[in-house]
Amino acid sequence: MKNVKAIIFDAYGTLFDVNSSAEKCKDKIGDKWEDFSSYWRTTQLEYTWLRSLMKKHKDFWQVTEDSLDKSMKAFKIDPSIRNELLDLYKILSTFPEIKEVLQNLKKKDYKLAILSNGTPALLNELVKNNNLDNIFDDIFSIEEVGIYKPNSKVYDIPIKKYKIQKEEVVFLSANTWDVSGGGNYGYNPIWVNRNNNIFDNLDYKPKYEVKNLKQLLDIV
Repeated sequence: MKNVKAIIFDAYGTLFDVNSSAEKCKDKIGDKWEDFSSYWRTTQLEYTWLRSLMKKHKDFWQVTEDSLDKSMKAFKIDPSIRNELLDLYKILSTFPEIKEVLQNLKKKDYKLAILSNGTPALLNELVKNNNLDNIFDDIFSIEEVGIYKPNSKVYDIPIKKYKIQKEEVVFLSANTWDVSGGGNYGYNPIWVNRNNNIFDNLDYKPKYEVKNLKQLLDIV
């Protein structure tokens, strides 16, 4: 970690709480809101991988809508709240410690960036809505290469922009498949394991695992 030049964050599930949209509608969804939210997220990710394999790209917002429509049918959710759920997804909340940690890192000599499946418009709106303006040097979207993580072309994006070596990047994600993707690519990944999950068997195990981003400050 001594030669780190860039700290790069996944967005969804790492900085921004993907469950916060459904949670804000839990009175309308009912007790099944958490299961519904998890199903929506899983379907969303499956669609990104399947579209990458099929070479039938849709941007992340279109995938989010498609996966929501399936999820609402699966859980028999009243279609009248569809637009409300989508509007809330555009302004997902951050996890509690995020702003403080990022402000601390900003004082140090690192490039700080987001590398995400999200579209530039979605990511910029999330950053602005959560008052994280002027924190990040760059917000990188997979739309630059037209294929989703964990394709190596995505992890190439900041390397090419900053003209640095793979091992000079610390990459944080809450998604084990993304940690494995970044690690197999050559990054130094840190798994943000907020919910005591089990790591996937994808030929990579990260050296570091944290419960929240505050522990990152002790590592770097």
